[in-house]
Amino acid sequence: MHYYLITGASRGLGRALTEAALARPDTTVIGICRHATIEHERYRHQPLDLSDLAAVQHNLHKVFAAFPDASSLTLINNAAVLGEIGYLGEQPNEHYEFVFDVNLLAPAMLMNTFLSAYQGRELPRTILNISSGAALRPIDGWGAYSASKAALDALSRTAQHEQQLRGSGIRIRSLSPGVLDTAMQEHIRSADARDFSEADKFVGLHQQGQLRKPEKVAEQIMRWLNGPDLGPEVVLRVDELL
Repeated sequence: MHYYLITGASRGLGRALTEAALARPDTTVIGICRHATIEHERYRHQPLDLSDLAAVQHNLHKVFAAFPDASSLTLINNAAVLGEIGYLGEQPNEHYEFVFDVNLLAPAMLMNTFLSAYQGRELPRTILNISSGAALRPIDGWGAYSASKAALDALSRTAQHEQQLRGSGIRIRSLSPGVLDTAMQEHIRSADARDFSEADKFVGLHQQGQLRKPEKVAEQIMRWLNGPDLGPEVVLRVDELL
């Protein structure tokens, strides 16, 4: 059985990835999110609020079970929040704590526990972190989101380097999926131009039908993950997939 542990599986890209995984035979998905929105005989829901780090820590043993029948294990850190759009100096400090908890600290804890729990297993093991193009350039109003994704990219590079030095065979990648038609995009389009100078650009992308469907991107990601070679780059974009 191929096991996929996917955060944020209830909607958006996370749900699309879950459905794409379940479309394949001999696959079980453990959805790590607050609400269960998928009903399938091979779907298991693990309720967890990733903004509550104490709850994450206390429930890690439930997420990373032994799975004795596993033929492969894959963790996909997909869940993320943009937070309120606004400039540094005009946001409450709690905003940064919330965004970094969900986008960086919870994924780091999940990565750390995955690597520890499955270090000695003789089977394919993969960690995929869903990043963003915002990690690579300054976008006004998105400071916490951009910084958290950049840090996730750096953590992915370091973790992959460490696993190569250990010779574990574990593969770690950080992937930017592009601009998708999700609830986060709806939030972005509602922003005031005073807090986000690119607001009109994102409205235009939606009006011109240039937002990619999560289902199509999820299928592309799943084909890549199930291929024989993920390529040498640790941090990459969806349009660079083999």
